[in-house]
Amino acid sequence: MRNLWSPLNQPIHDWREKRVWIVGASSGIGLALAKALLEAGAYVTLSARREAELREFAAQYPKASVVAFDCIDPQIWPSVLDATVAAMGHIDLVILGAARYDPTNSWELNVEQVEKSFELNVVSVYRALACLVPYFLARQSGGIACIASISAYTGLPRALIYGATKAALNNLVETLYFELAPKGLNVYLINPGFVETPMTAANDFRMPSLISAPRAAAHIVSGLERGQFEINFPKGFASALRLVSRLPYRLRFPLLHKMTGL
Repeated sequence: MRNLWSPLNQPIHDWREKRVWIVGASSGIGLALAKALLEAGAYVTLSARREAELREFAAQYPKASVVAFDCIDPQIWPSVLDATVAAMGHIDLVILGAARYDPTNSWELNVEQVEKSFELNVVSVYRALACLVPYFLARQSGGIACIASISAYTGLPRALIYGATKAALNNLVETLYFELAPKGLNVYLINPGFVETPMTAANDFRMPSLISAPRAAAHIVSGLERGQFEINFPKGFASALRLVSRLPYRLRFPLLHKMTGL
């Protein structure tokens, strides 16, 4: 049992024998994280739909393997879990980061985009967990990390769909920790701010405290090593947004307009 002052997860002191599965590894944060962990010495299985791109990257690293698939396929998770275990022997940590982002104002709402976003950003995570939780419980060790977003903290301009999916993930991962940590599993909630990726490239508004994908990966690796539950970054912007989200609405909304420039 962890005491009040100990890390909420077990710190990771050495990556060299760790087996990490990254889902959503073909670009952005997922790809940068794969590179950082491989260079730290971990075995990494990369998953996404774009198999050719994954294999081109993995060819540079002897400890990299590829299991390509579409994570919204409702039947795929049991077989890809088996394939990943076969590739690495076992899994110590899975990082679920596949997502879509449709910047949307309320007057532009497209229900088809809503359905597709929740299918990938939320429902596919539940499908993954239906396989992963029994796997890790049977092993009595391991960790599950979900990449959400600090947009989950409060409503934000143009995050009408994306923010709602990430708020759902925040609640989901908190519940996972509550239930699985007492059973010896590690659970991580990763909440990035604005990160320079193909997903954010189409944004036509100022993105406060924008950081590069390699910098985001460094924050994540550091948080995993320290055993944090929530890994949020960049710290200044994340802390400010968290504080603003606690304010009464009559104060919160004007501050958000000022912070976002919208």
